Amino acid sequence: MFKKILVATDASEYSRRALRTALEIARVFNAEVELLFVIHLREAYWGYNAVYSILVPQEQIEEAGELALEATLEGIDLGDTSLIKKKEQGYPASVILDEIDKENVDLVVMGSHGYGPIVGSVLGSVSQRVVQRAKCPVLIVK
Repeated sequence: MFKKILVATDASEYSRRALRTALEIARVFNAEVELLFVIHLREAYWGYNAVYSILVPQEQIEEAGELALEATLEGIDLGDTSLIKKKEQGYPASVILDEIDKENVDLVVMGSHGYGPIVGSVLGSVSQRVVQRAKCPVLIVK
């Protein structure tokens, strides 16, 4: 039985398909859905003789996350399904795996790969890493 379903999004069409699938499952099991966007920012870039750090203001991270969540939800009927939206920063696979443990997730639903419009998001090879390491079932949606 699924009580908590995690959907990782990068705002791509694959992520939207994953959300629709998760909502169908959630309706059957009366489960809660968590929609998670992870912004992946490289902390440093290697130059010829130095490492260059890039600082991105928290407001920009929040804004990018909000745009990704809105884009994923656009035109999708939630019905009476409980949905939690979260934005995190870090390496997507690691953040998703941490979230599974932290939130006692029963099922992860992800797109097979994604190329969302939000700069800094990645969700292609990420799905492979999550499948290999997750402690719960992972459903990959094409």
